[in-house]
Amino acid sequence: MVKNTANLGEVRFNFAKKYFKEFVEERRGRIEKLLKPSETPVLLMDLEGVRKKYLQVKYNFSEFNVYYAVKANDDEGVIKTLAEVGSGFEVASTEELKRVLSAGARVEKIISSNPVKPPEFIDFAYSVGMRTFAIDSFAEVDKIARIAPRSKVYVRLAVPNEGSDWPLSRKFGVSVDKALEILEYANSKGLITYGITFHVGSQCNNLRNWFIAIKLSAELWERARAKGLKLQMLNIGGGIPVRYNYESLRVEDIAYYVKGLLRKYFPIQPYELQIEPGRGIVGDQGLMITRVIGKAERGGENWLYIDTGVFNGLAEALGGIRYPFYLEREGELKEWTVGGVSCDSMDVVAKGVFLPEPEVGDYLYILSAGAYTTVYASNFNGFPKPKVINF
Repeated sequence: MVKNTANLGEVRFNFAKKYFKEFVEERRGRIEKLLKPSETPVLLMDLEGVRKKYLQVKYNFSEFNVYYAVKANDDEGVIKTLAEVGSGFEVASTEELKRVLSAGARVEKIISSNPVKPPEFIDFAYSVGMRTFAIDSFAEVDKIARIAPRSKVYVRLAVPNEGSDWPLSRKFGVSVDKALEILEYANSKGLITYGITFHVGSQCNNLRNWFIAIKLSAELWERARAKGLKLQMLNIGGGIPVRYNYESLRVEDIAYYVKGLLRKYFPIQPYELQIEPGRGIVGDQGLMITRVIGKAERGGENWLYIDTGVFNGLAEALGGIRYPFYLEREGELKEWTVGGVSCDSMDVVAKGVFLPEPEVGDYLYILSAGAYTTVYASNFNGFPKPKVINF
């Protein structure tokens, strides 16, 4: 067992080392001077990489309108970069909407797929010209019909999230039967029944989720048509994964599979197809740079402490996301539990991390930190959020 654990540790460390070297090499001439900042924590965001990832998604999903999910990373530089290449945006709040509008996004290319929206947000969105909103309850229909009459609405289906590192299936979404009832009710309230959406779960590496979701969407589409509701749009949500401490499905593989499913289950293609990548565009374009601030042995475990934590940018570690960690040292690998900077016992970033023996002051690099890091961060315990440096 010890030998197997050591072998696994070597594999993980070598994977992280290779990933780090590739990340730096691909950005040669732009990143070297940023790798050893005087103050940490720092999040380096490659805006050129963000642009390329958007274009990669757009190329592979060529028949889709791409709406970047702002919740993944709402940095002004990221939003402006995407607006400049023509991306649409998916927003959930007044603040997110203001950010994308100030970055130059056109309001007709902004949607809101949050199925339960604050009335104040709907009112502001409607006042600036937004007309496209998700629904998954009768109460939401009533709210939108009252505040934003004649808006276009699309219903969210509940679909499987197995194989997704960050499931999203419990809080939102309804069955096909309930979705049909909601669409009929929305139509009776004077709203435009525009389409269907679903979400297979963030960081999805299970193609079967898309299979079931598209099949259910096709069933609802036909049942709505039989009721006289002429839907026009299918939104397949997000879910495109990125590399963490394992390889992930490629954008082109997902696109090929999804387009095949659409040809099978939608012989007449919807008037509009939409996709909402967030993590898939920014996740692997961010590198978090931290420093070791302490180490100790406790209960037979080696503990390593860094100057950020789950409350200051690495909240997804609490939900199961396992980041690759790299330390620029040679030597025998040891297994570490990585603790965060705060004095809260919940602030544990990762267990089973294999690294050479570090020293206090060493830089520790956390890869694939571009999504759901700064947006989750707080100043808990008085410690700062990571400083963002765009390059």
